[in-house]
Formats: sequence, C-alpha cells, structure tokens
Amino acid sequence: MGKDTSPAVQLRRVRKDFGPVRALRGINWEIRRGESLALLGRNGAGKSTAISLLLGLDQPDAGEVRLFGGAPGAAVRSGRVGAMLQAGQPIPRATVRELVGFVGSTYPRPMATAEALALAGITELAARRVDRLSGGQAQRLRFALAVAGNPELIVLDEPTAALDVEARRAFWQSMRAYAARGNTVLFSTHYLEEADENADRVLVIDRGRTVADGTGESIKQAVGGTLVSFDLAGAGTQGLRALPGVTAVEVRGDRALLRTADSDATVLALAAAGRIRRLEVAPASLEDAFLSLTADAPAEPTGHRAATLEESVR
Repeated sequence: MGKDTSPAVQLRRVRKDFGPVRALRGINWEIRRGESLALLGRNGAGKSTAISLLLGLDQPDAGEVRLFGGAPGAAVRSGRVGAMLQAGQPIPRATVRELVGFVGSTYPRPMATAEALALAGITELAARRVDRLSGGQAQRLRFALAVAGNPELIVLDEPTAALDVEARRAFWQSMRAYAARGNTVLFSTHYLEEADENADRVLVIDRGRTVADGTGESIKQAVGGTLVSFDLAGAGTQGLRALPGVTAVEVRGDRALLRTADSDATVLALAAAGRIRRLEVAPASLEDAFLSLTADAPAEPTGHRAATLEESVR
C-alpha cells in the first residue's frame, strides 16, 4: 500500500457566528501531512475559534471540517490528534511520569512514557510533582501530555506564552524533533519570529478571513520585501508614496519608513531628491508583513488577498 497523501486538515467554506459577531467568514484551509503551519492573527481574528472547530470542541454554522478525512471528534478519540492549549491546571501530588503515563494510557496506541518525556526534554523531572514545576517546565510537561497519545497531528495554542528565552528555545527544539518524525504541526503564536523560524508555511487570518497563505519569505516579499528608512528633517512625506517600488509609507517620530518592492530604485530616487539623511535599508520582517496585512482597512472577499499574494511571488 502506498503512502497516504491526503490532507491532514481540511476546512471547506467554514463559517462560525457568535450572535451578531461573525468569527469565521467562509475560510478554506488545507494542511498537508508532515507540514508545520503557523497560524497568525490579532486577538479576535478567529484563531481560537478555528482551533476549537479543528479539535471538535465546537461545530461550524456552515461548511465542513475534516481531520484525516473524517470528523474531528473521531480523530481525537483515536489518538491521531494531540493538543496543547493555554488552559489547564496541574494535578496535585502526581509526578510528571505518573501524569504522562496516565494520559498515554487513555489512547489506543500511546507513545512510551520515557519517549514522551525525552521528546519534551523533561526526563530529569520524571519524579517531580507536577505542582512544583516552574512555568517553563510546566509548559514542556503540557507538550509531553500532548504527544503522549502518539498523535499524527499536534495543535499548539500559544505554546510559548509567558516563557523566558531559554524555555522558549528548549520548547522549539522539542517541537522540531516531533515534526522531524513526519508529524503535522499547527501552532498559533504572537511571537512572529517563532513562526518565521519554525513553520514551513504561515497562514494569516484577520476578521475571520484568510489574508495570506504561503512561506514566511513569500509573504514578506509580497507585501514589500525591503524597508528603506531615513530622517525626514522636517521635509514632510509629500511625494514619497509615488516613489518607484514603494508600496507603503509610515512615519515613526522624525523618520520615514518606506516599504518597497524595489529598494534600489527607491534609494536612487531618494538620492536624486536629496533625501538620504541617515538612510538605512533592511529586509522586511514577518512582523512588518503581518502589520501591513492586518492594518485597519475594509475586509476583502475570502481568499482574495491570499490569491493576490500567490500571484505576486510567482
């Protein structure tokens, strides 16, 4: 039998309302097996709603959600899906080993407890009570619990929130080791550098719609891949938007920041105009792209921005 190449996750024309609030507006997502995908969006953009639907914790008002070709609830019950959510309190007096072993025993084909502990980097904490772990250690325990059932897909909701730099680094080492086994990873995060460094693909949602879908690099290039900044020195911003290559203009204090698709042409035009005081040229970050994509503006039809982005980087 050949390798199954069907998608791990499919959302088709999914809509979800909460009273007068439309949380999801007909989204269409497909996540391939073995893919690591970062889900980005502002608070209230629809990320948590989408994750709840994926895990079978809620039902869409319209459209269809499928995991491995079936209903989300069935995939979760069979152990094919693991989740690491923000909520949850430790069980008093239980040790790390006991808790991970117990959670694994509730699944049909669990990962060996020692393997789950090693994958999460907490083998040395096996005998410690879970209510005596530090914040970073507790977060790594949540990761061990999420993989205890040996899932093919893991869903991580803000997995490094409130962690320090060292704990965040240790967590992502664990996640990359899990993904390297050919498993599928979907994570939401407000740390955009994490998305850029750890995701094969980035999906941006805003106001319940998909506004970008592609690699971090393609998204950065599509919204203007380079930033050119210089001191305004009281000269104002008139005419900057019309410079060659410029796609957006922002003022920060007395400095102008130009997002441009052709930095050479933009710099030459600035030089010709004598506006090169403290000139700096730097590649745009994923955060710059995210802010551009989610700027307050009228919402676009579902899929329009994503299609435009794809066409612009071909």
